[in-house]
Amino acid sequence: MRLGWIGLGIMGTPMAGHLRAAGHDLFVATRSKVPPALLEAGAVACADGAEVARRADVIFTMVPDTPDVEKVLFGAGGVAEGLADGGAGKAVVDMSSIAPLPTQDFARRIAALGCDYVDAPVSGGEVGAKAASLTIMAGGSEAAFVRVQPLFALMGRNITHVGAVGAGQITKVANQMIVALNIAAVAEALVFASKAGADPAKVRQALMGGFASSRILEVHGERMIKRTFNPGFRIELHQKDLNLALQGARALGVALPQTAGAAQLMQVCAAHGLAAQDHSALVRALELMGGHEVASA
Repeated sequence: MRLGWIGLGIMGTPMAGHLRAAGHDLFVATRSKVPPALLEAGAVACADGAEVARRADVIFTMVPDTPDVEKVLFGAGGVAEGLADGGAGKAVVDMSSIAPLPTQDFARRIAALGCDYVDAPVSGGEVGAKAASLTIMAGGSEAAFVRVQPLFALMGRNITHVGAVGAGQITKVANQMIVALNIAAVAEALVFASKAGADPAKVRQALMGGFASSRILEVHGERMIKRTFNPGFRIELHQKDLNLALQGARALGVALPQTAGAAQLMQVCAAHGLAAQDHSALVRALELMGGHEVASA
């Protein structure tokens, strides 16, 4: 197939690479330079999203936030400009993590051009993107999902059609709430155990064999102990997702007290210049407040 990809960051680059490795023609655009490895693999660099949309039949976007998606789709030189030039029948797949209501508006505007729209945010971070093991939660019509599902299978393993347009983004917000609360729980436990005098590495090892075991304890617990906070998923991006949850809660009239607490811990990190570190560095907020740093014995 002739595929397009816009947004070649930590996640987008390996995801697009899997599509090219499967033999699809790939037309790409990004704010900075296209990674040389993609060009060497045969990807074609385009001037902007409009050119990508003219040359590809399915266009993927993977950018940081709601305004970025809107700009990529509807700004000058955007995807909609290319679709308006005889692009009816094509499909746009947004794999960013953004707000559900604007997503529905974007879909209506793309549909007016005669094209399908699928929102398909992912979970699994940089590791999942590189391993093609992402969880993909998709919103859109059944026909549109069936059309792009084989492409999702090149990037992920757990692929679910959640419902209509916007349902994918709703699911991703829920995912980010659960992940944030798990990180906060692991961080609190390790800070407590370490300050009480136990070896946090051995505490984690013991807990991995019980009901407290989790993927967060396994991966991010190790990061907290070894102090490896190089970003797989940045705090500032997780903050954005939690803000979407809290904005939605206000609109729906529901309370999310634990999510609000996790968001505040991330804000403590951001206030101390840690926004670009991995979200496992949330533990730093608790360490700063407790005057104690988790470290292996």
